[in-house]
Amino acid sequence: MTTATQLADALKHHFGFDGFKGQQEEIILNLLNGRDTFVIMPTGGGKSLCYQLPALMSEGTAIIVSPLIALMKNQVDAMRNFSENDSIAHFLNSSLTRGAIDTVKADILSGRTKMLYVAPESLTKEENIEFLKTISISFYAVDEAHCISEWGHDFRPEYRRIRPIITEIGTHPLIALTATATPRVQHDIQKNLAMVDAAVFKSSFNRENLYYEVRPKTNNVDRDIIRFIKQRSGKSGIIYCLSRKKVEELAELLRVNAIRALPYHAGMDPATRSENQDAFLHEKVDVIVATIAFGMGIDKPDVRFVIHYDMPKSLEGYYQETGRAGRDGGEGICLAFYARKDLQKMEKFIQGKPLAEQEIGRQLLAETANYAESSVCRRRAILHYFGEVFNSDNCGNCDNCLNPKKKVEAKDDLAAALETIVALKEKFKTEYIVDVMMGRASADVRSYKHDETEVFGCCQGSSPKFLNSVIQQAIIDGYIERGIENYGILRVTPKGKKFLDKPVSFKIVEDNDFSEDVIDEDVVMKSGSSCAADPELFAILSALRQQIARHHNLPPYVIFQDPSLEAMATTYPVTIEELANIPGVGSGKARRYGDEFIKVIKTYVDDNEIERPEDLRVRTVANKSKLKISIIQAIDRKIDLNEIAFSNGIDFDRLLDEIEGIVNAGTRINLSYYIDEFIDSEDQEEIFDYFRTSSSDSLDDAYRELCPAFNEDEIRLCRIKFLSDQGN
Repeated sequence: MTTATQLADALKHHFGFDGFKGQQEEIILNLLNGRDTFVIMPTGGGKSLCYQLPALMSEGTAIIVSPLIALMKNQVDAMRNFSENDSIAHFLNSSLTRGAIDTVKADILSGRTKMLYVAPESLTKEENIEFLKTISISFYAVDEAHCISEWGHDFRPEYRRIRPIITEIGTHPLIALTATATPRVQHDIQKNLAMVDAAVFKSSFNRENLYYEVRPKTNNVDRDIIRFIKQRSGKSGIIYCLSRKKVEELAELLRVNAIRALPYHAGMDPATRSENQDAFLHEKVDVIVATIAFGMGIDKPDVRFVIHYDMPKSLEGYYQETGRAGRDGGEGICLAFYARKDLQKMEKFIQGKPLAEQEIGRQLLAETANYAESSVCRRRAILHYFGEVFNSDNCGNCDNCLNPKKKVEAKDDLAAALETIVALKEKFKTEYIVDVMMGRASADVRSYKHDETEVFGCCQGSSPKFLNSVIQQAIIDGYIERGIENYGILRVTPKGKKFLDKPVSFKIVEDNDFSEDVIDEDVVMKSGSSCAADPELFAILSALRQQIARHHNLPPYVIFQDPSLEAMATTYPVTIEELANIPGVGSGKARRYGDEFIKVIKTYVDDNEIERPEDLRVRTVANKSKLKISIIQAIDRKIDLNEIAFSNGIDFDRLLDEIEGIVNAGTRINLSYYIDEFIDSEDQEEIFDYFRTSSSDSLDDAYRELCPAFNEDEIRLCRIKFLSDQGN
């Protein structure tokens, strides 16, 4: 039996540490004393030491199953730095040559190697199984054990084969470790590895130093990210994107805006990927833009921010990735941009998979959506997801807690939800319960005859969004629970049954509103609900626009549209370059009309001693405007518009959208060659007359006035020609 004193001496000797973190000492003693061990420890908690130190103290070689080549290399390099003997740790994977594999095996047979890292694919090879049968094994370690579970955020089918293979090689103590495991995933891992009776060590998932925020994903997300990073110049950060293409595009955009950034994804050649990772670790660059392939096992303690350009596929993935911020206990900002349409896209990607996988994928996406849209404390929601209770309603370190919404009484709604769950025999998920409460007679509801129950339509006047908030917050507060085996099925807890016997006050905050897939900031400005524009300056600019329009005998909107004026009255541009960066202006209009606007704005800023927002001109990447350039060049060559749309892989409506954007940005184009062929000159003049006299640039107004005499395409084409000829 290993004693605590022996363990402390070994820790000091091998790693130079004076003491253990958290539960490390108990975990290591449990493993050294020959017992199976299951460890759930958040990123930065010191999981690796839990098998590295026992391996160094034990006879034989520890077999460590690890999912990524980069992760193995990091671990092996780290261990060799702690030892004078490079043979102390090796890895066995597909990156090795036959000669390198022979060297690894020789070192193991000689007894010099204490740790052998293997990929699960390598473990399944017959020649490796036969070799491992011949050596002295101290124990097995399964790192990133969540990969075993179909409910985990990084499921790997080959992980499911680990138990049969290690049983074939020979039974020895087993330690499984993961940074993220919901109760459902924990159950799945233990069951699959046949370690249901293992000692479980679960550390708190609460990272108090991390700040969590979810923002709506607007059309200006790139600008928001650039501004965010520039305000933290010199600090290290990671930006996660779901697609490799977006990783490349965003990394390039950051670089052209003077931010030291590099991409990282599995599609890059291994040498470049490794170089980029090292550049980040050695602080040659500040930001890595990556897919989830980056970060596992990367020991960089001073990552100050983690940005999710896209919400991940699961809350486990989100927690794992945000956990790479602030590992030294210092500042760690976790900022995510959310749009419903991103998750809807992901749902489409899983449609071709087996039904069981589809159901799991949809449940995980629903959890992510619930988290993003929720107005409750984000820390509380995360900890509840991992089966941990956080007793405070306000953590003081997330967006929802720092900007709390007003609570509303929902005692009756909770009672109705609990009664509905009980009436339906605790066999259904949230969406179905909400359907019954609202009185929606869907095909499923009718087939179960639940439209004939007393609870059907009990909350007919409530919105599905509100009822979903009631159920989600009741789950967090312990009135309702989800099943482990049949995940998502709602059950009433003892606390919920007590509530039904004697209801008490139950106040909730309604979820944040992400009703639009992508929020257009121009629309937000127009609505006035979130407008930050200076009303006095806006009025001055409107009057100036009216004056210039009269001088040119044009409708005011041809000069600049309202959203452009509101943006000017928000950011106070005082140079032509800054004005050109305003949405809907562009360099052409800025040069043509900009001088008078700049003069007025500068005078207003000086007279009122206004401190302007931080100047930020986002430079665009040439590739991003490739489509627009292609369209302009094709129109210059007088190519048929239908052919232009087809050659660029877009439909005709999208082509007109792009052309309108080009014209609104101040570029003059000539569509006469196309329009003259389909619309005679008298009809063109009639449409032009409408736009000359109209006070509105609204296409809907134009359709109402001019249809059915003219179709929508004719009206749009003539409007484009009018704006281009008169405004640019």
